[in-house]
Amino acid sequence: MEGNVLVVDDEQIVLRSCERILSGEGYYVNTASSARKALELLNDNAYDLMLADIRMPEMDGLELVRQVRAKYPAMNVVIMTGHPSQENIKEALSLRIVDYLTKPISPAVLSEAAKKAMEISRKHGADDTAAEDYTEEVAGKLDDIIARYKDMPGSLIPVLQEAQGVVGYLPPVVQRHIARGLNISVSEVHGVVSFYSFFTMKPRGKHNIRVCLGTACYVKRAEEVVQKLKEHLKIDIGEVTPDRLFSIESVRCLGACGLAPVVVIDDDTHGTIDPVKTGELIDQYR
Repeated sequence: MEGNVLVVDDEQIVLRSCERILSGEGYYVNTASSARKALELLNDNAYDLMLADIRMPEMDGLELVRQVRAKYPAMNVVIMTGHPSQENIKEALSLRIVDYLTKPISPAVLSEAAKKAMEISRKHGADDTAAEDYTEEVAGKLDDIIARYKDMPGSLIPVLQEAQGVVGYLPPVVQRHIARGLNISVSEVHGVVSFYSFFTMKPRGKHNIRVCLGTACYVKRAEEVVQKLKEHLKIDIGEVTPDRLFSIESVRCLGACGLAPVVVIDDDTHGTIDPVKTGELIDQYR
């Protein structure tokens, strides 16, 4: 994985940690201890991704993102905060962020967020109109869903939920269809889809496997569980097996920290997973 990343945070320990983790993944990383220093670096360098803390002196992270959006509208941004709030999340979403990470951030979660941002960069502008699951029948069903919600406040999320139920996932061609139907920008639709973990832009298998990579699960060897799943199914996170039987997703928290590490397959919760026995668990669903 390659790409240029700018990390902005007034805590040196966070800067050093992010630099160590992302450099180890193959990214070129610059750091800035203030928003003003970040703006200077942005003037002199091209970045694929900026990770920014919210609470910083002089200028907070959201104001930094507003200024970045005005000058670099295509910049991918991930927000980091130790003080999450619904108000901050709502404002961050309006600025078209890629992700919103709550501190402390495990290495696995940070790596996954960076990977997602880089994939968005590389797919930007690509021709995706040939999604095989977007048929004339599906388009008609999407029109019916949009018609039912179009004049209701906050219609986007319920439309996306029902659309995902019809298609199974939300590829860019479906996002564009919804944007046209609701008369909103594609970037607004994409921002919501990419932010909420229950939406997916990739097909899911008949059995969807969700692995928690939150801090509690990470320290209990969740990363080893992921590796064993990838080896057993021969797919990566976010992919589906060729027979569409299994898919793997990573999530931030499954609300079962006392059972760490936790894996959820369909609606079944499996706790205290032994990485060595991961294959046996999967074979139960074949």
